[in-house]
Amino acid sequence: MKYLHTMVRVQNLEQSLSFYCTLLGLVETDRYVDEANEFTLVYLAAPEDLAQVSAEKAPLLELTYNWDDEAYQGGRNFGHLAYKVDDIYALCQKILDQGITLNVPPKDGHMAFLRSPDNISIELLQKGQPLAPAEPWVSMQVSGEW
Repeated sequence: MKYLHTMVRVQNLEQSLSFYCTLLGLVETDRYVDEANEFTLVYLAAPEDLAQVSAEKAPLLELTYNWDDEAYQGGRNFGHLAYKVDDIYALCQKILDQGITLNVPPKDGHMAFLRSPDNISIELLQKGQPLAPAEPWVSMQVSGEW
């Protein structure tokens, strides 16, 4: 397993970039704008991590700016922790065997979400190419929030 990023939602992207980049000294490494779904993702890294980020795309802070006016309450501004895993199906089966709910099962062989005992959202991403879609994952329902 490899740590990838932590995601936080931000209300004002420019203000947040000023805080994280100008004040704290983080460096913007990537930006993704999705006009159809009205959000922007900005990835930031600490200067000493830039070589590693260039090679591995980790460790990063992901700022998620949704273009709507939602005021985030109850910790919703914190998004998730993300980890790259060797075999998403094997790890998800281990998680299910412990009685833990997969909020988003790995239907696509690439991504899954679950919650920690403290209700922290955790994203699992398949290392390399997605695994071929397979049961029981394809038929599993999405549940709860992630």
